[in-house]
Amino acid sequence: MAASDTPVTAAAAAAPPRPEPLHGLMLLLGTLALSLATFMNVLDSSIANVSIPAIAGDLGVSPGQGTWVITSFGVANAIAVPLTGWLTIRFGAVRLITASILLFVLTSWLCGFAPSLEMLVVFRVMQGLVAGPMIPLSQTLLLASYPSAKAGTALALWGVTTLVAPVVGPLLGGWITDNVSWPWIFYINVPVGLLSAGMTWAIYRKRETPIRKLPIDTVGLSLLVVWVGALQLMLDKGKELDWFASTEILTLGLVALVAFAVFVVWELTDKHPVVDLRLFKGRNFAFGALALSVAYGLFFGNVVLMPLWLQQWMGYTATSAGMALAPVGLFAILLTPLVGKKVGQWDPRRMATGAFLMFSLVLWLRSQFTLQTDFDHILWPTLMQGGAMAFFFIPLTTLTLSGQPPERIPAAAGLSNFVRIMAGAMGTSIATTLWDSRAAMHHAHLTEALTPTNPLFMSTLDGLKASGLTAEQALVQMNRLIDQQAYTRAADDVFLASSVVFIVLIALIWLTRRPAAHPTAAAPDAGGAH
Repeated sequence: MAASDTPVTAAAAAAPPRPEPLHGLMLLLGTLALSLATFMNVLDSSIANVSIPAIAGDLGVSPGQGTWVITSFGVANAIAVPLTGWLTIRFGAVRLITASILLFVLTSWLCGFAPSLEMLVVFRVMQGLVAGPMIPLSQTLLLASYPSAKAGTALALWGVTTLVAPVVGPLLGGWITDNVSWPWIFYINVPVGLLSAGMTWAIYRKRETPIRKLPIDTVGLSLLVVWVGALQLMLDKGKELDWFASTEILTLGLVALVAFAVFVVWELTDKHPVVDLRLFKGRNFAFGALALSVAYGLFFGNVVLMPLWLQQWMGYTATSAGMALAPVGLFAILLTPLVGKKVGQWDPRRMATGAFLMFSLVLWLRSQFTLQTDFDHILWPTLMQGGAMAFFFIPLTTLTLSGQPPERIPAAAGLSNFVRIMAGAMGTSIATTLWDSRAAMHHAHLTEALTPTNPLFMSTLDGLKASGLTAEQALVQMNRLIDQQAYTRAADDVFLASSVVFIVLIALIWLTRRPAAHPTAAAPDAGGAH
């Protein structure tokens, strides 16, 4: 099918004729305003990672339940992203992103006031919903601010903000949690958001996109909410309810499967689909989005797992865990401008392959961690991971969006972001679930030999009792030591499995075509040319 035969979707119809690029100070301020919005959005995920144990303890829930603070935001955000195209047509891109930023500020403020986990999750869902249009619209408006020949530079500048946030997030989140209180990780969005919204409106209000009334795909949207919500609830509650031994989990799984199947059929036949699944007919979009999403799910799942392990089982404070994780962005920030400059000259498939190999090496090194691993040995893989991140996002985004005509870029960016964000939320749930289940297995294996006939076990127990502990306290202490070993070995298992999957994912990259020099101006292949 030729690109001209492709049905027009809400997002595609939203695209106006390309405006004149910005210049000089206005271009600089416009880039800063849009980058601040992206920075705030990404920061809110990474800043919460090191604060989960503190939030869970303060609200009286387990750290595992505390991860709902991350997944609830991710799922709601993923559901809202596909609506960006329709909302852009209805209200205009500039009005929409400004309103999204201001509502994000309001919901961040509400998150800080949440008195319970349930209320915090509700406010995080609201925050994720209003944040949906921020990333795809910031990306789209930024690309429209630069000449086509500098699309790579625009993506690089936009990408730097997504890489600075993981550096600042753990450090800032750890320091705030230890020295002030966790609600302030949300309150700090207020001044940043107000500044971003004010600058965005001042610079872009005269570049507003045309407004039209189009019907919204209410059936598709309802099905999207049902299958995504059911799937995420199944992943989050599975470990608590013993998975498919639970009727509730079976029901959620069945609802997710049926709703997803109906959703796919509906979206492929509706005139104005909420998600333009026809984009997957393009080879680069299909394999690029799949590689980007699965890799991001692996990456984000491990990003959440690391601070949980460090704080729960290695005795790190939120601040020290943040310091161990913050250097992830150092090489990323240094190398991203180079990647943005060279992505049109070098083969992005080779760049992404290098990133996946580096991610695999980093996770293999982490799979060697023990309870004796010191801060320096935890730091080195984190530094290396920064280099991988620089060659990860921009080349894969370039591959995914290559061949799309300008009017379909918003739809393609929205759909790829939807799949990526969903994969991130699922990666968090899967990584923490696997961690718990593998820890239970290792705990069982480690305790098999601890019987009254084991002289080493009995002498250790006697030593603990001689230090002043009761028999019950000595057993509790022994169990804590076994748990430390079990959860460390379980984390190693997750790291090693992730390392192997990154190697396998390289095959997906090479199923794409090398794009033309400038991805946004490349020849169309959205219609399914192969």
